[in-house]
Amino acid sequence: MIEAEAAIQTVRLSLRLTADTDRDELIALERDAEVMRFITGGLPQPPEISEDQAGYLMPRGGEADVWATFEMATGTFVGWFSLRRCGAKTATLGYRLRRSVWRQGYGSEGASALINYGFRTLGLDLIVATTMAVNLGSCRVMENAGLAYVGTVHLDWPNPLPGSEQGEVEYEINREAWKRA
Repeated sequence: MIEAEAAIQTVRLSLRLTADTDRDELIALERDAEVMRFITGGLPQPPEISEDQAGYLMPRGGEADVWATFEMATGTFVGWFSLRRCGAKTATLGYRLRRSVWRQGYGSEGASALINYGFRTLGLDLIVATTMAVNLGSCRVMENAGLAYVGTVHLDWPNPLPGSEQGEVEYEINREAWKRA
């Protein structure tokens, strides 16, 4: 379990666990069709969602594994990152950023910070991440943060999104690769 007081800082970003006060910013991300393009096909999500939908992919504030992220210089909310355990020594990395900060390196910077936290503080052995193969921006974030491409899987979705026919790509970094980097 991560302590509620935990905070991570990089050169340009400050990450802290989400709080109820982040709710409006978190929902605003989900209301942006372009931000949600590879999650919901661009369909905005309603502010009120069921309890089982909230959490890792649709945070509302107060989640134990979702980090609200802010610019250090301005205090502006830029998005969120998540490091969700999926085993004793394994976690899944996720993130969602405002369009206004895309292509500025914030994705890789925040992802790298959580990867370091996962290996140094949480004692993880493996961190994995996935995205649609057509989501080239997210693939680049993962590569720049040190994750290596593992493979592509083709899943059978009941309501496939445009581009899903190209599959989901899997990336990972293990403790040994992280130490070498």
